[in-house]
Amino acid sequence: MRYLPLQPEDRAAMLAKIGAPDIDALFADVPEVARLDGPIHQLPDHASEMAVERALGAMARKNLTAGDAPFFLGCGAYKHHIPASVDHLIQRGEFLTAYTPYQPEIAQGTLQMLFEFQTQVARLFGTDIANASMYDGSTACGEAIVMARRITKRGRVLMSSGVHPHYVAVAKTMAKFTRDEIDHRDPALTAETDITALIAAIDDDTSCVVVQYPDILGRIDDMSALAEKAQAHKALLIAVVTEPVALGAIKAPGEMGADIVVGEGQSIGVGLNFGGPYVGLFACKEKYVRQMPGRLCGETTDAEGQRGYVLTLSTREQHIRREKATSNICTNSGLCALAFSIHMTLLGEKGLRDLAALNHAKAVKAAERLSEVPGVELVNDTFFNEFTLKLPSDAREAVRHLADREILAGVSLGRLFPHASELSNGIVVAVTEVATDADVEQLADGLASVTQNQREEVPA
Repeated sequence: MRYLPLQPEDRAAMLAKIGAPDIDALFADVPEVARLDGPIHQLPDHASEMAVERALGAMARKNLTAGDAPFFLGCGAYKHHIPASVDHLIQRGEFLTAYTPYQPEIAQGTLQMLFEFQTQVARLFGTDIANASMYDGSTACGEAIVMARRITKRGRVLMSSGVHPHYVAVAKTMAKFTRDEIDHRDPALTAETDITALIAAIDDDTSCVVVQYPDILGRIDDMSALAEKAQAHKALLIAVVTEPVALGAIKAPGEMGADIVVGEGQSIGVGLNFGGPYVGLFACKEKYVRQMPGRLCGETTDAEGQRGYVLTLSTREQHIRREKATSNICTNSGLCALAFSIHMTLLGEKGLRDLAALNHAKAVKAAERLSEVPGVELVNDTFFNEFTLKLPSDAREAVRHLADREILAGVSLGRLFPHASELSNGIVVAVTEVATDADVEQLADGLASVTQNQREEVPA
């Protein structure tokens, strides 16, 4: 029996109520090129379960997975080694099936884990407090901008050119509804960040300044002067961290004065998984806690004086009047937050610092080797485990050529900024602890072959 609860007249009544001519009108914001105009033709209309499995398996084998090739992709999604114990523990029944812990008397394990997760994120980011996770880093960034508007009652947002363009796109989508004015420009293919320009641009209409750390090109800059200038104008500084492992080696944003710190927690405990699911991190100064979206778990004592955990703050539309809610986010990435927390616990502070040191050392060694390739120029001299190279010609061609040779070379800036021709020669390379010397040599040899062809094709 098919589950079709609505009759045609029900659909017609609902469409008439909202003023839409048909169901297709509800998808007007989705670009037409991204919409299906019929069934998925790669699969037959009718087939046995075994035939479907065989067909899907054949399609899956066309993928080049992160573990099957030298892997240097980054830009917000990183390949790190995840201990087998993380996957084992998150699959325990009490965690795997757990939803939002509304009933604390039967969800103490989940609540305790979220409390520990919050503590870990707050310490990592150098802030007073953190929430019980969000969907991903980009939506956390968008929520931080909305939070800044509530606090400052202003609508001018300065976004650094070094913020990931996908994060910028999400912020601009949310700004359509909040009417925030977002000031953002593409980055320059140079070693210098735009911190100085951002400081000069802050005024009394500025709601917040958003800076990525390390930024999209891998550059690292001190945010202290930026935080001081923002606070002098009663604006907030929002720091975005897409690679939390970096904070095992570099100063935490909160220690440099950031008011809100958001980020993506994928690189700790959560695999790449072809794009998700991921886990958003959100932390801030304690004085802003009641404007923080999502949930907050707290520690308390019961009537018998025993320690217990509860949902302390849930200022979302399910719990209070919709117009008073700080967010309409209706859940947290609980299982991914658990994976993050288990991996972080296994590492400990020393383990995280050792992992960060290993990442940086490998990246420095790789940068030195790759910059020796004729025609390849290292753009930034300050980085953690990710840096930008400049090739003689369009880096997208190099990435495609190397992928054909089963080398996942990096992320071309032409892909991230397709409208900015001055960035097309740039490629962002990430080197984590899983990259071997042999992997780097394969990448160097591949780049040498590609750049030789590019140099020969460039007119004199």
